[in-house]
Amino acid sequence: MSNTLVLDVDGTLVDTNYHHTVAWLRAFRGIDVTVPAWRVHRAIGMGGDRLVAAVAGDKVEQDHGDELRAAWERHFDEVLDEIQPFEGAHRLVRAATGLGLTVVLASSGKRKHIEHYLKLIDPGDVAWTSSDDVESSKPAPDLIQVALSQVDSTRAVVVGDSVWDCEAAGRAGLPSIGLLTGGVSEDELIDRGASAVYPDLDSLRAELSDLPFADVTESGA
Repeated sequence: MSNTLVLDVDGTLVDTNYHHTVAWLRAFRGIDVTVPAWRVHRAIGMGGDRLVAAVAGDKVEQDHGDELRAAWERHFDEVLDEIQPFEGAHRLVRAATGLGLTVVLASSGKRKHIEHYLKLIDPGDVAWTSSDDVESSKPAPDLIQVALSQVDSTRAVVVGDSVWDCEAAGRAGLPSIGLLTGGVSEDELIDRGASAVYPDLDSLRAELSDLPFADVTESGA
């Protein structure tokens, strides 16, 4: 029996959520659209293909969606060197593999950004996905399903920092574990389906053996 830990990356292993928020705000202001920062932050974790309409409406998406995503990428690239992994990111992944768990990283981020994060985390030889691998981003379950297709897994659990991670796990028929590292409250994560919520990665690492892994074949993932 192979247990797999499906890990989100942005906001879970690396401290990026507020950098993403600022990059999106600058992109919106570049076309003279003002949206509140809290609304953008609450949308971080869903894919960029969904975020524009979610925070600014369908009309802005129709008229400026691709332009905004390109501007977000430029602004985020400008601060990429400021990104740091969360305390315990390397320890979590290495502890999981040391316990015999399969680890796969499932991120809505761009491939070039994930490649940069991998250098920071040094996770070892683990499988990973990015938004480039799917047509529909979180909260659709596609990323999780593609991630699991890359490994030999019979049971899995999803770990993330956003309500979108929890929703994607639920749509894939899998349990989810929440982290407070992305700035989302424990109550919200639980309300969206998280089985448990941890304040940091080291707290999660201490309980890896007790996570609620579920059957992948029954989940449809």
